[in-house]
Amino acid sequence: MNKTILITGGCGFIGSNLAINLKIKYPAYKIICLDNLKRRGSELNISRLKEVNIDFIHADIRNKEDLIIDETIDFIIDAAAEPSIMAGLDANFNYVINTNLVGTINTLEIAAKHKAKFIFLSTSRVYPISFIEQINIDETETRYIISNNQTLEGISVNGISENFPLTKARSVYGTTKLASELIIEEFREFFGVDYVINRCGVVAGPYQMGKIDQGVIALWAARHYWKKEVSYFGYKGLGKQVRDVLHILDLFDLIDIQIHNFKNVSGNTYNAGGSNFSSVSLKELTNICQKITGNIIKENGIDVHRNGDIPIYITDNFKITSATGWKPKRNAEKIVDDIITWIGNNEQQLDKILNV
Repeated sequence: MNKTILITGGCGFIGSNLAINLKIKYPAYKIICLDNLKRRGSELNISRLKEVNIDFIHADIRNKEDLIIDETIDFIIDAAAEPSIMAGLDANFNYVINTNLVGTINTLEIAAKHKAKFIFLSTSRVYPISFIEQINIDETETRYIISNNQTLEGISVNGISENFPLTKARSVYGTTKLASELIIEEFREFFGVDYVINRCGVVAGPYQMGKIDQGVIALWAARHYWKKEVSYFGYKGLGKQVRDVLHILDLFDLIDIQIHNFKNVSGNTYNAGGSNFSSVSLKELTNICQKITGNIIKENGIDVHRNGDIPIYITDNFKITSATGWKPKRNAEKIVDDIITWIGNNEQQLDKILNV
């Protein structure tokens, strides 16, 4: 059957890529993208959406008056967020809370009205920083790795699972997303909104307008492409801190599975990331970027710890893989190569956005 899918944050990196790939794979589906265009470079995605006949609505999920949708909606993919871990750390909470929590509530009200199924893109940042810092790690020449011996629940050499403790502070950003998860469950219980929650780690790929506090893979690739310098903050300034990285097309594969097998995942919360298969330290990321671009740039080591920084995050995908068979297929090298190719093909357009 044909479906109508509303995607909030639909001109953002994740939302636009999900929309376009859904429309290409399922041309009979009606895809509606809603975005406030606040993110730098998001306006460039309007033409990409229109090229494949995706409807665009310039609207802000913070404002209920913007969210009047006349058509019947089958699915809502909530990809709208202020995604910076730094958001709110200067005590200016309003935008991040109103977008990430109030905006989600407003979107859930649409889901309740239309009896739409709700796919929520949450974050690995719901897990408390102080607990992540308690993970026992070993150090190699280029990265930190998770040790075999651990004292916390929900952590193993495979990464962080959904059982990892949640009872301490995590950042304003992470708290708004966790609060949204709790509200989503209330909407299921009292308003019949079926949902699935995906706690994503770092997602990267072409069309990401990376900056220091969000989108580091694209930022690193751009710095190498335009021969700028990079800096390693904290952890002795060695760049050994590690993240797993999920290619945007691997995330699309997961969302595709969830839409078309919704009964199998409904009411569940899943960690979804690159896992050990696609993980990289900043130092290793520099080496990958140098290899692909051929450019050797200045590396600065700054041993100053920044709020929100963590030494390692690896996603344990066991639960989602067991439920759906999904697992990432594209590793960190593939992600960087795709980003560099995209920059090269759009250098003039991206110069003022990414060449910073």
